[in-house]
Amino acid sequence: STMYATLNSRAFTIALWIYLLPFHAQSFTSLPSRTANYPNPILKHEPSVHSRMSMSQPLTAIARVLPSSLVSPTVQSATLVTLTAAVLVRLGILALDRPSRPYSKEENSVGKEYDAWCEQGILEHLWGEHIHLGYYSTEERKLGSFRKDIIEAKYDFIDKMMDWGGVSNLIEAGDIPERVLDVGCGIGGTSRYLAKKLGERSMIEGITLSQKQVERATELADQSNIKNCEFKVMDALKMDYPDNSFDLVWACESGEHMPDKKLYVEEMTRVLKPGGRIVIATWCQRDDSVQKFTPAEEKKLDFLYSEWTHPHFISIKDYAKIMKGTGSLENIETDNWTKETIASWRHSIWMGIKDPLPWMFMCGLKLSVWLRTIKDAWCIERMHQAFKKGLMEYGMMTAVKKR
Repeated sequence: STMYATLNSRAFTIALWIYLLPFHAQSFTSLPSRTANYPNPILKHEPSVHSRMSMSQPLTAIARVLPSSLVSPTVQSATLVTLTAAVLVRLGILALDRPSRPYSKEENSVGKEYDAWCEQGILEHLWGEHIHLGYYSTEERKLGSFRKDIIEAKYDFIDKMMDWGGVSNLIEAGDIPERVLDVGCGIGGTSRYLAKKLGERSMIEGITLSQKQVERATELADQSNIKNCEFKVMDALKMDYPDNSFDLVWACESGEHMPDKKLYVEEMTRVLKPGGRIVIATWCQRDDSVQKFTPAEEKKLDFLYSEWTHPHFISIKDYAKIMKGTGSLENIETDNWTKETIASWRHSIWMGIKDPLPWMFMCGLKLSVWLRTIKDAWCIERMHQAFKKGLMEYGMMTAVKKR
């Protein structure tokens, strides 16, 4: 947005100069009569002829040197249109840069936002059943990330997360987790995929703050005839499950919405069985203990917090400290998957550009839905910029609960 603002500012200045140039030249050359009619109260005497000429000469000279086409009515009209467009673009950017959906635990802002997204169906149309980023290998990034199917990228992410988190090794060893918790399950895409991957011996339970997501997740499971998964509305910071309930706790992009990251990790650890594994994927901010945030960076973070109802982010290092601080987890590992996932942001925008009619039809005549969709696209681009510049990082964490 800074680049856009700079370009708009320069275009505005140049256009304004060209548009007003003829008037400047005329005004300065007729300065004696103007000062006679409107004497300057500060100056006790009329400007000398020399000073009047010195003020008028530069602009008059420029007006004479410039091609006559630059000061023609046609160019003035075109310049006025350019000015108007520059002003409108600038006002639009200012409006888009104003966050409109801040986090509120009391109002369940997270649940309400996901209810709205679920009802609109635009995200599901563009992203499929998985409301999380995709995975792009080094080779795929070299060939061009947009060549990859965006739905395939999301399934690849789940497979890579299973590999990295040691879940695939458990499957190969025949030690399949019998009870799995999917924290922040969305409309259940990952839960259903895990249910098929792990087989009927496993039961996958997904929790979310959105009732609409639970209804849609259940509907899709029924349509696919998947019996070994279920979905509930439940607060991840205050789960109803007893201690030591699950063999695997899976949390993909849910930590972003948690107001208490420490309690988030502690609750997942509490319901995990001894010897069980926890795997987390979440958006993180840069470790500010190494490099402090500038005021400009803090402003950018505040937008990312308040536009998609995030209370705050923490660093990968902070997550590792929290996991270690539980005293119950061992073999703690972390990684940064920014390179592997960053293509998802603009790929998502490209999907809307490539095939606009379906989502435009979903927006219909509802201005509020149009505005929400436009702001979502803007926030996606802002996320891309934040990850690209190192302000944000894609955190991966895994550990085993001590026996």
